[in-house]
Amino acid sequence: MPLKTGGQKNGAWGRRVGLLAGAAALAAVGWTLREVPAALGARPSGERANRVRRSKQFRDGAFRNTAPSSILPPGTSRRVVRELLFGKAPRKPRLPVPLMTPGASAGGDLDAIWYGHSSALIEIEGRRVLLDPVWSERCSPASFTGPRRLHPPPVPVYELPELDAIVISHDHYDHLDMATVRLLTRTQTAPFLVPLGVGAHLERWKVPASRIVELDWDEETTVSGIRFVATAGRHFSGRAFRRDQTLWASWVIAGERRKVFYTGDSGYFDGYAAIGAAHGPFDLSVVQIGAYSRGWPDIHMTPEEAILTHLDVRAGVLLPVHWGTFSLAPHAWSEPIDQLWREAKERDVRLVVPRPGERVAVDDPPTVDGWWQTIV
Repeated sequence: MPLKTGGQKNGAWGRRVGLLAGAAALAAVGWTLREVPAALGARPSGERANRVRRSKQFRDGAFRNTAPSSILPPGTSRRVVRELLFGKAPRKPRLPVPLMTPGASAGGDLDAIWYGHSSALIEIEGRRVLLDPVWSERCSPASFTGPRRLHPPPVPVYELPELDAIVISHDHYDHLDMATVRLLTRTQTAPFLVPLGVGAHLERWKVPASRIVELDWDEETTVSGIRFVATAGRHFSGRAFRRDQTLWASWVIAGERRKVFYTGDSGYFDGYAAIGAAHGPFDLSVVQIGAYSRGWPDIHMTPEEAILTHLDVRAGVLLPVHWGTFSLAPHAWSEPIDQLWREAKERDVRLVVPRPGERVAVDDPPTVDGWWQTIV
C-alpha cells in the first residue's frame, strides 16, 4: 500500500475542512431562512376572509383604491430600476442621525414622539397610541437582506411605556414587522388595530385573537375612551407575490377634545378633503413625506402633496414621517424634509421636525432648526 505524502495529507485535510465549512455555511443559511415563511404572513381565512369578500373595497379578487392607481405606470419599470441601482443622489447622511431619549410630558393632553420612519407614539388625553412600530434592523422578511436602518431605534421596545392601542396602516415590511409584533405581544397588553385581512398575519405570529381588531374603511372602534376610525388611503398591500389581499388605511384618532390624523402610506387623492370634512379639524397630522418617485406617483405622495394633505384634512401641526430611517427611493436622504420645510414656510403651515426620540408638545411645538442639514 503506497504511503501518502505530506501534500496528499494536506490536500485531504483541506477537503475535509472545506466540506465542514460548507456544511456550516449551509446550516447558517438554513437557520437564517427559518423565519422567512412565517414573516410572509398568512392569507385571510374563515370569517376574516368572509369580511374581506363583503367589503365594497374588494372587487375581482383584490382590494382597490377609490381613484384609478398603478404601482408602476406602463413604461416606467426600467427607469425606476436604473435610478434605484445607479442613481447618484446621496441616500444616507454623512454623519450619524442624532437620537434623543423622550423626556417627560410637559403636562399637555397631546404629545408625539417620532421613533423613526413611520413609527411614532401619540399621547392623547392620557392614552398612548403606537403607530406602525418597526424596530428591526431591516424591513424585510429576512434578516440578511433588504433595506437596512440608517439609525438605531432611540429606545428599545421593552422600554416603551404602557400602550393603550397599536395601530397598523398596512402590511408592508416597513410598517408591519414580525419581530416587533412578537415583542409587543409579549411586553404589552394593548390591542392591535389593523385594516381588513391584516389580522391573519398577526394570528400566524401568535397574537391572541382577542387583541386583534380589524376594520374596513369608515368603520370605527373605541379603545380606552379613544375613538379610532379606519379611513381611506391610496396605496397597495402585500408581503409576497400576490398583492392587495389585505386592506390599507389611514386613521383618525379622536379623544374627547383632541384629534390626530395619520395618513399611513398613500398617494395624494381627493379622499383627504372628504376625511377633513367628515372628521376634521385635527390638532395634528402625521403625514408620509418620503420614498416618492416619478415612477410610482399614485402610491406615495411628494412633500408638496403632503402639505396639500395637511391642509385638506384641516390640521393644525404637521409631523412628517416615512423619511430618514430607511432608503426606499432614489431621492437624496434629506430631499423630502428640505422640500417640505420650504413648502411649509411658503404655505404658512406649522411644521415640527423632531429628532428620533424627541418629544413634541403639540400645543407648544418647537421651532424647526434644520438639524438634519448638519449631517448630510
